[in-house]
Amino acid sequence: MHEIGHYIDGARVAGTSGRFGDVMNPATGEVQARVALATPQEVDDAVARAATAQEAWAKVNPQRRARVMMKLGQLITENMDALAEAVSREHGKTLPDARGDVQRGLEVVEVCMGAPHMLKGEFTDNGGPGIDLHSMRQPLGVVAGITPFNFPAMIPLWQLAGAIVCGNAMVLKPSERVPSTALMLAELCSQAGVPDGILQVVNGDKAVVDALLDNETIQAVGFVGSTPIAQYIYARASANGKRAQCFGGAKNHMVIMPDADLDKAADALVGAGYGAAGERCMAISVAVPVGADTADRLTEKLLPRIENLKVGPYTAGEDVDYGPVITAQARERILGLIGAGVDQGAELRIDGRDFALQGYERGYFIGPSFFDRVTPDMDIYREEIFGPVLCQVRAGSYDEALQLVMDNPYGNGTAIYTADGDTARDYAHRVNVGMVGVNFPIPVPLSYHTFGGWKKSGFGDLNQYGPDAFRFYTRTKTVTSRWFSGIKDGGEFNFKAMD
Repeated sequence: MHEIGHYIDGARVAGTSGRFGDVMNPATGEVQARVALATPQEVDDAVARAATAQEAWAKVNPQRRARVMMKLGQLITENMDALAEAVSREHGKTLPDARGDVQRGLEVVEVCMGAPHMLKGEFTDNGGPGIDLHSMRQPLGVVAGITPFNFPAMIPLWQLAGAIVCGNAMVLKPSERVPSTALMLAELCSQAGVPDGILQVVNGDKAVVDALLDNETIQAVGFVGSTPIAQYIYARASANGKRAQCFGGAKNHMVIMPDADLDKAADALVGAGYGAAGERCMAISVAVPVGADTADRLTEKLLPRIENLKVGPYTAGEDVDYGPVITAQARERILGLIGAGVDQGAELRIDGRDFALQGYERGYFIGPSFFDRVTPDMDIYREEIFGPVLCQVRAGSYDEALQLVMDNPYGNGTAIYTADGDTARDYAHRVNVGMVGVNFPIPVPLSYHTFGGWKKSGFGDLNQYGPDAFRFYTRTKTVTSRWFSGIKDGGEFNFKAMD
């Protein structure tokens, strides 16, 4: 069994704490590696080394930093299959899904190639008599990234690309459940020309998180994970004077109007609800058909699609729809919520609790489950399940459906399926959710826009990637200048004024 360490100053290094965490194979339930869990002192040392390296990196002009992003993009493309296999091996998601994970991170790297344009300041000529003003964007220094298990490539790339191209150094703490991909990305960054120390990867648990939050050199923290942890990190980082962008949980609804194409809506619900075993913060976990007839017809189309889903390990081939959930504890929690749904009166039309896969009996697999007639007071509605479970809440009218989404404490993503432009436009304008899809199930914005949820799904003023990344990872300095040229009103040069 191999041990996974850290990435410090351009090289993999072993941990010194003597503490390790198990890296599981979710498909078999077996330990496949051990990852070193760093001490606060190891964190502080990594930060100090990053701060030293950052001074020179900040002086590199944006065009040269952008060229490093160009090379990084090329290397990610060349190593796509190897990165995807690492994602699948530790997370359990299918290879097509894993390639999508890497691809969405790559797209953010591609946008960061435009850093020279995005980092331009502003200029005002003759703002007052002989007075000019100009602004510049300057890097923060050393920043931290704390990333989740469900996207081992995408979210680290979302954070590190923007931070580095803006002239910062980053200390990245990936999820200790899926550490290998971040280390591979760090190696590719070094090959692309990122100087030693500019990207440090420190593996660990809460002790590492707290050390990053309390380290005075760290100027900003980016986080993606559950809402309770997002709130904790945001509060502690802010109390320590750091910028923070913290993204939490979700309960994403899809409203299906009576005029919607129900075949397309059903296909979208199955893909968005069960892909990656439901372990996505943008997964659609609640279907909201408007009207009893719409609900009945939609259910008829959903049932066979859900029942025909293929569940298995990523090694089974490209036709597997989704794999296991991440841990045995996650599996037990999901099963408990399904049981609570039954006990509280929801109609369980498809029950995935007894799913078993021959040869993988110890794996963390759950068959797809589908609840109808769910009500907002039930645990399966109130809590983020983060598993292959779709809940259907029937709404009597469009206004009732909209209000259901508005009243939910989460506000990450939502979608509406309809053939009516007025309804779609009204929904998009009124709903209090950060990302909206119209006849589009998972409305993750393209990388040159920006990603972020509202309400309990997001904490902080700025979102991830796109223009907001350049704002988050820099601070603005404005210079007001006046030069005394020695020119008299009559136009003659005054040499005395130059003394």
